[in-house]
Amino acid sequence: MSWKDWICIVAIILGIVLFLYGANYYDQTIGWAGVFLFLGGIVVLAILYIYGSLNKKKEVPRAPQNP
Repeated sequence: MSWKDWICIVAIILGIVLFLYGANYYDQTIGWAGVFLFLGGIVVLAILYIYGSLNKKKEVPRAPQNP
């Protein structure tokens, strides 16, 4: 996993924790910040995955070489 993936995973986990904290203490600002961090982490992770899969270099099959 690359460092970009780890940052997205940390943002998702932090979003969940902030959402639960905000829900527990009735603080809607922290709760909404957690929701946006969670959704933003998932969206960025999906965009990076799609971008990486679209830009993979395809190997061109080579003809066998004669010795």
